[in-house]
Amino acid sequence: MRSRFDEQLAQLERELIEMGALCEESIALAVKSLGDGSLARQVAPLDTEIDRKERDIESLCRAGIPIATVQGAGGGISIMEGYRVDRTVLTAPEMQAILAGLRSLDSVSGTRRYAQLMEKLSAGTGGLVPGGAHMLIDLSSWYKTSLPPKIELIQIAIEQHQTLRFAYFSPREKSVRTVEPYYLVFHWSAWYLWGWCRTREDFRLFKLNRMTELASGEPFAPRHAPLPDLAPERIFPAKYQVTVLFDPACRWRLVEEYGADRFTVEPDGRLRFTGGFPDADSVLSWILTFGDKAELLEPEELREQLRELTETLARRYRKGDSYGLS
Repeated sequence: MRSRFDEQLAQLERELIEMGALCEESIALAVKSLGDGSLARQVAPLDTEIDRKERDIESLCRAGIPIATVQGAGGGISIMEGYRVDRTVLTAPEMQAILAGLRSLDSVSGTRRYAQLMEKLSAGTGGLVPGGAHMLIDLSSWYKTSLPPKIELIQIAIEQHQTLRFAYFSPREKSVRTVEPYYLVFHWSAWYLWGWCRTREDFRLFKLNRMTELASGEPFAPRHAPLPDLAPERIFPAKYQVTVLFDPACRWRLVEEYGADRFTVEPDGRLRFTGGFPDADSVLSWILTFGDKAELLEPEELREQLRELTETLARRYRKGDSYGLS
């Protein structure tokens, strides 16, 4: 909005200069035409152009830019002396959205840094920002003690172009990574680091909750860092398309986790779900969280794996069997 206002101000200044030049030319021709009829015919088009400029200037004035006129010799039309564009050209809803965003950052930073910034932004706005906040965003997680220090350290490393070294736990292994950090990302209800992994020699996304032994390292020369592509099919490409029948009591979870358009209701009331998963473990662990209220129909390969897994669990928990993992 500020850039739009600046553009209007610059346009108004150009229009005023052009209109002044047209007026001078028109007056000069009018004086000369007193003795030359051919010149008189040239004055009329200039009058039309001056009228158009006057309408354009009037339109710009309606945008809130004040115009001053001075009569007599050396007078003319100009933008009012001392006028400056109001740099708080924000509506109340826009300011509320900004403040809600800042308030949400304090929920995870563990400081009042953004609250202090909110106070500075609110100062001088008068009645622009209503007292009641209608949007509350809490970005914190269950890891309220371990997450803020990580975010603080990563922010400093990003700003000062320092590498980060940490142990990272993935489904396959534990590894030690050295990363050039570029972005902190909040997505899928969790915090991630986007940076150049020197081990993989590529940009990677790291989940903060899987990091341990986090420490900053040596400075690095920033490289061009593309924004992360966070499309689910890009981060978690589907390897298995599954079909599952659920008990009607599971409807709330399916709606919450996948939306109401991802399942259909069978004649007997059960819910038929279809969806993609990146690996077999994700499918099996998810199905087991529903207990006996879910039946995996396909693919047959995973149905067989689930049967073997449940038989193993049954043996482990059968009465009379010894405790411990085999």
